[in-house]
Amino acid sequence: MEKTNSSSKITMSTTTVVAVTTTLALIASMIPAITSAGGNGAPSGAHYNLNIIGVAKDKTAPMDGNDGHRIFVKLDGNTKILLSEGETFNVLDANGTDGNGAKFQLPNPDPDNDGITVYSVYARALGTPGGNAMIATCATAPGEDGIFGTADDEEVCSTETLTVERTKGKSSFENVSRELLYIFVDLDGDGTAERYNLFADELQDYFWSYDNNGLKVLQLRFYEMSTNVN
Repeated sequence: MEKTNSSSKITMSTTTVVAVTTTLALIASMIPAITSAGGNGAPSGAHYNLNIIGVAKDKTAPMDGNDGHRIFVKLDGNTKILLSEGETFNVLDANGTDGNGAKFQLPNPDPDNDGITVYSVYARALGTPGGNAMIATCATAPGEDGIFGTADDEEVCSTETLTVERTKGKSSFENVSRELLYIFVDLDGDGTAERYNLFADELQDYFWSYDNNGLKVLQLRFYEMSTNVN
């Protein structure tokens, strides 16, 4: 486990070889798009693309099971993007503006929690310059009694948050696997934030807390490549 006490926009990546051949093969088979290096900071190769779109007016149409590779969030204010574990990437509910939150399915990024991801996620801000957003990975902790579903359950959010801003000029992708695929929280009360991968058993009901301040589009790409977040 490691101590963390700061928010950061971006992380660094490295390539490693781990014993996850079956999982990697599965992820590779479900990622539909192919891209070549174009100087935008993104890796070359197959990827799953997800656009998180800020809208000024709430959507009213039902969007459950409506994949489309996009999620609608409030242009200004907080939206919950609920996270569900599954074998493939999939938008389960595209409407995050209706008060129930959006829902996105993705595989467990690091089943062993060794800090080496099975896949990586890259992000860039698009749209009119000037908007920004802060995203934190959050979940439900069992509280002092260590039992989920009791009165002392509490919502906790990572000390490692992602801030993205649309500035003038070309927008480039950067690796955000550390911020979006893990949560850093102090569950044992020793003053040090421990690292937990998405869907680790120590926590439940994972979600991204998306605080938007006018950002029109956050584009995420998920790649079949490892990142070392240690």
